[in-house]
Parts: sequence; C-alpha cells; structure tokens
Amino acid sequence: MNVYFDNAATTPLDPEVLDAMLPFLQNHFGNPSSIHGHGRQVRAAVENARKTIAHLINAAPAEIVFTSCGTEADNYAAFGSVRTLGLKHGITSKLEHHAVLHTMQALEKSDGMALSYLRHDAQGRLDLAHLEELLATHPRTFVSLMHANNEIGNLNDIAAIGDICAQHNAVFHTDTVQTMGHYRHDVQQLKAHFLVGSAHKFHGPKGVGFLYRRSGQTVDALIHGGSQERNQRAGTENVYGIVGLAKALEIAYRDMAEHQRHIQGLKDRFIERLRAEIDGVEFNGTSADADQSLYTVLSVSLPPSELNEMLLFNLDINHVSVSGGSACTSGANAGSHVLNALECDPTRGTIRFSMSKYNTAEEVDYAVEQLAKMYRKVPA
Repeated sequence: MNVYFDNAATTPLDPEVLDAMLPFLQNHFGNPSSIHGHGRQVRAAVENARKTIAHLINAAPAEIVFTSCGTEADNYAAFGSVRTLGLKHGITSKLEHHAVLHTMQALEKSDGMALSYLRHDAQGRLDLAHLEELLATHPRTFVSLMHANNEIGNLNDIAAIGDICAQHNAVFHTDTVQTMGHYRHDVQQLKAHFLVGSAHKFHGPKGVGFLYRRSGQTVDALIHGGSQERNQRAGTENVYGIVGLAKALEIAYRDMAEHQRHIQGLKDRFIERLRAEIDGVEFNGTSADADQSLYTVLSVSLPPSELNEMLLFNLDINHVSVSGGSACTSGANAGSHVLNALECDPTRGTIRFSMSKYNTAEEVDYAVEQLAKMYRKVPA
C-alpha cells in the first residue's frame, strides 16, 4: 500500500478540475490582455472564475486579485498595507507560517516597522486580551493572524480577532490558506481586510492563488509592469490555473459537509488507534480537540526514542508519506519554529498526518500499523 498523508503540504488534483483546465491548456491559448477574439475568450474565463470565487466567499469580483500562490498574497497584503498606509506597527504571532512571519520580520528590518508578538499558552491558543492591550497602545496597526495553524492544526477565532481589530481601527489580514476550501468564509460577516487562498491546498493546481482585498482598502501593487488585475498585480494571468482554482473551490464548497464528516472520521480513527497502539503518544497543540482544531490536520507527539531521528525516513520506506512539521521545513535540521515556540520536548518525535477526501480508513490503519511496528521495538 502506498499512502499519502501530507495534504497540508499539497493535495492531489481533482479530476473535475483537470477537465475544466484542459481546454485552456490545449485550445484556448490567447492572452487575456489581447483585444481580439482569442484574447476575449480567455479573458471571459478569467472573469468568470473571479465571479465564482467572489460569490463563494460573499465578496465583490473586484475584491479578488489573482496571485501565483498564498505566499505572494500574504506579501502583497503586508507590504502593500504597511507602505501604502504608512503603518508603523505590526502584530503577529510566533506560530504563523513563514509566509507571514518572515514577511513581517522583513518589514521590521526594511521599513522600520515595530513588531509585536501576541502571547499564547502552551497549547498554542492565542491570548486575545493581549491583542486588545497591544491595540490600545498602537490603535492603527497591521495585524496578521492565521485562521488555522498548518503544523499543529490550531483554529484561531478570527471572528473575535476581527471584532477587536475593528474596534481599534487596525488593518486585519488573516492567512486562510489551510482553511480555504475546508470551511466557509463570509467576508460580509468577518471583519477582515484581507483573506488568502491557494488552489493546491484544496485539490486545485499549484502555482495559483488569490487575495481577497476588502473594497476601499487601498494598497500599492507588489509586482509592477502591466495593467493586469486592475493594476494590482502585473504579469500575464495564469489562465488555466485560475480556471482550475475556481473549479476546485466550487467543488470544495459543493461537497464540504460530506468531506468534513469523512475526514473528521479519519482523524478520530487516527487518534483512537494511536492511543491504543503506542504507549505515551500525545498530540501537539489542540490537534486532538475536534472543536478547536483543523479537521484535516493531526500533529502527533511520539515518546522519546532513538528512532525519532529516522522517523520520516522509516515511514517513507514503508510507503507512508507524512511531514514532521510544515511543508516548508520538511527535511530541515533546524526543527519546527512552531514546536519551538510551544517549548515542546525536543526528545519527542513529531509527525503531522494531514488528510483529504481521497484518504481511507484502511490507509489510516496501515499508517498506524507501520508506526506501531517501529515503536514496539523500543525497549521498555
């Protein structure tokens, strides 16, 4: 059996998405900026995709800007807001994806922006009282806090965060890369100025994403050149990627309830089987709490053992693909900045199992069996 449990890194392409993309890979090749028939045909596809995405998150089409990925969208929101609005203070947490954390640190270095880190507890739950304290001192600031953590799966209450930011006239950006396509987002209800999506996280193609930018939130372009994306993002649009993005999000919303039930069932099975098979197994953050964590992610903390150094390799040779942390740090020796921030025991091994609609209960059982075989060899 060959098992893939690294869907937080990327997901397999849905066949329906491929079918939607193929005409724009094979036949409809025009440049969407061209005024002739070939160009108008693909321009219409881009704008229809924009309308689809806007409708799904309850936005206006003009509020959707297509990007190459979630990281670019995060950079656009942060650099654009701070520089265009002249913001002097930023707030984030040490648990953010590097797409945000490194971007905020770059602004601190290049633009002299003062940067504050929100406190959190040992489980990674954010201290929103601290956010209120910081905003009371720095009311006009840029706040970037993710919806769900890509490594440990913690869900943050972005509705409450948005309300606090609104009370203090702060600009609120939330990295929703891990939850877009897995939860419903209504930007009319959520007081966020920026949301982010990346197609390959919900069974769309790699190399395309989008930024929701609330109407009236003026920011300068990150990439300069042509007038594409209403002068907000220069460069010829990735037409087939954009078509695939919209189709993937449409499918995700269409089947969301069914997929959530299926995937949560797999996660529950993982937790039950791991507890039964491996003495001393624990779970990082709020990962094992169905009400406080992303249903697609389970972060497993394994007992101290010399096996932990070769953990991912041994699973890989047994045909189980997983991650030890975020996709961006898989295979790195530096360790996870998220687990370091939580002061997790460095002698314990960590595996992130991340699931999709294509995984099965049989695959869960196989993965647990392979892991259990390893740890049964450890002397008591």
